[in-house]
Amino acid sequence: MTNGEHMNDKAQIREVVENWVLFRDAGDWARFASVWHDDGWMTATWFQGTAEGFIEASRAGFEAGVRILHFLGGHTSEVAGDRAVAQTKMKIQQRGSIGGVPVDVTCTGRFYDFFERRDGRWAVVRRQPIYEHDRLDVVTPGDTVTLDAGALARFPEGYRHLAHLQESSGHDVMPGLPGLQGPEVDLLYREGRSWLLGSATAGTPLAATSSA
Repeated sequence: MTNGEHMNDKAQIREVVENWVLFRDAGDWARFASVWHDDGWMTATWFQGTAEGFIEASRAGFEAGVRILHFLGGHTSEVAGDRAVAQTKMKIQQRGSIGGVPVDVTCTGRFYDFFERRDGRWAVVRRQPIYEHDRLDVVTPGDTVTLDAGALARFPEGYRHLAHLQESSGHDVMPGLPGLQGPEVDLLYREGRSWLLGSATAGTPLAATSSA
C-alpha cells in the first residue's frame, strides 16, 4: 500500500465517523444506515444491539422528542489491510428533566470504532463509546435540582449524571461501560488489537447485568 492509499483510507474512515454524527442527529435515517455494515452493532448507555435496532430505537426517540446531540474532536485511526480501529474524541449532550427541572447533561469521551472495508466501502462493524467525564447543568439559571446520590453511585464516574437523567426518563442504563481507565477499557483495547490481527468477531457484547 502506498502512503497516498493509506491516507485515503484514513480520510474515508474519518468521513464515516463524521457522517454518523451528522446523519443521526439530523434524523436522516436512510443515510445513517449507510455508515454501518449489515452485521454492525452498537453499545450505548441506553442500548445494546444491532445497527438496525439502534437506528429504529434512535428514530423512535427522535420522533418522541428525545434530543441527544454529538460533537466531535480529535481523531486517529489504525489501518491494517481491510480492517481498522478508529478513536474520536466526542461530547454527548442530552436535554431532559429530573424532578420536573429541565437539565442538560454533557458527557466527554471517545468513540471507539471497529471498521472493515468490504467491496471497497469502509463502514462500522462495532461502535463502543468510552465515557470519560460528565456533568449536569440546569437549563434555567436559578433553578435547582435534587439528585439521588444512590442512583449516581451505581454508575461509573464517566457517565453517572447521564445515566441518572436517562433512568429518570424511563431507560434501563447499562452499568460497567468503559471509562478512561480500568478493566473494561483494557478489554476493549485488547479486542481492538485482536480485530486488527484478524479475529473472527469485533469483540463480545457486554453483559447487561445490574450493578445495584
